[in-house]
Amino acid sequence: MTSVLVLHGPNLNLLGAREPAVYGALSLREVDRLIQAHARRRGVRVECRQSNAEGQLIEWLQRAEAAGFAGVVFNPGAFTHYSVALRDAVAAIRVPVVEVHLSNVHGREEFRRHSMIAGVARGQISGFGPRSYLLGLDALLDGGVGGAAAPGAPARRARDRRAPRARGRRRRAR
Repeated sequence: MTSVLVLHGPNLNLLGAREPAVYGALSLREVDRLIQAHARRRGVRVECRQSNAEGQLIEWLQRAEAAGFAGVVFNPGAFTHYSVALRDAVAAIRVPVVEVHLSNVHGREEFRRHSMIAGVARGQISGFGPRSYLLGLDALLDGGVGGAAAPGAPARRARDRRAPRARGRRRRAR
C-alpha cells in the first residue's frame, strides 16, 4: 500500500485556538482525522506529524524515502517564508512534495506571499482550509506519486552532470 507523509510545521499544533477566523475552528487532531479518512477512501496510508522545530522537519523530509513514503504533503507554516534549510531539504529528496496552506497566503500580508518551498515542490495549494491537505494528497496521487511530474508541473531539478565549460573565448573549428 502506498504511504504518504503529512508534515505540519510550526504553530499548527494550536489549530482551533489560534486565529480561527484565519485558520479555522478544527484542531490539528481533527484535521489529521479528515486526512486519514480521505486517505482510506483513496486506498493509501498516511502518517501525520507536527513539529515546531525546523531541524526535526528537515530530518523527517530527509528520511521520508528510506521510511517508505512515496510522497509528502507539507505545510511548512511560518518557515515557508524564510527557511532556506527547508527549501534545500525539499530540493534534495527524491520523493515529490506538495506544499499546502490552510489560508490563502497570496491574499494575506505581503511577507506571506513569498514561499521558499514552492520553487522546489511539485506544487502548492492554499486557501481551502483543511481541504488544502486533501487536495494536496489528491495532487500527489493523481500526479503519479514517485513517478514523473504531472503535465504542467515543474520537473524535479536534476543536477547538471555535464563537464564544466572551459572559460574564455571559444574558437571555431575550420
